[in-house]
Amino acid sequence: MKLPVTYVWTHDSIGLGEDGPTHQPVEHLAALRAIPGLDVVRPADANETAVAWRTILTNSDRPAGLALTRQNVPTWDRTVHGSAEGTARGGYILAEGENGEPDLIIIATGSEVQLAMNAREELHREGISTRVVSMPCIEWFLGQDPSYREQVLPAEVTARVSVEAGIATPWREFVGDAGEIVSLEHFGASASGPELFERFGFTVDRLVHAARTTLARTTTARRAPVTTSL
Repeated sequence: MKLPVTYVWTHDSIGLGEDGPTHQPVEHLAALRAIPGLDVVRPADANETAVAWRTILTNSDRPAGLALTRQNVPTWDRTVHGSAEGTARGGYILAEGENGEPDLIIIATGSEVQLAMNAREELHREGISTRVVSMPCIEWFLGQDPSYREQVLPAEVTARVSVEAGIATPWREFVGDAGEIVSLEHFGASASGPELFERFGFTVDRLVHAARTTLARTTTARRAPVTTSL
């Protein structure tokens, strides 16, 4: 309704799960993102939260919501990683691949950014240059000019993985048909957050496996012969 209302939501995933599936958001982020004119922001750390809050206050013609975790998450060293100011653009390069030329891009939001960063380290040990893109707000990212979006998600890098502790919608748009989506397509269970993340596959091993899968798929596609008919 173009009113500057700000919603603040906590318990944004199965990460705090002792109350069971009735208290765990699974489809909520996708449902909220489907509301026209609502900006949904899921920051990864305190710095992203601060920039998101400042950005929301400058948008006087639209509502926004902050989806916050209550888990302990690291605050990324911005002298080493990308500036949190990128939050205002919806998505940005948090950690670059080797020599700025990634073989693979991992897109993550909120508490799952930590998983993406840990998977990046493992993939680098395997010689796979991996870029991590933090995308706290899809709406803001889609509002950027095409050149910026191409800078963050270059079209030639088709090996992509997204990770978010909820249903897959809307990540196919960003990873493409060759990409892999690490998501939760059912309701949760009653257990501690770490147990649930392990049980439902939100682990470094799962992300690394997804990365290998999309890399194999894109490599096969590049090598496939082109046939034409007369």
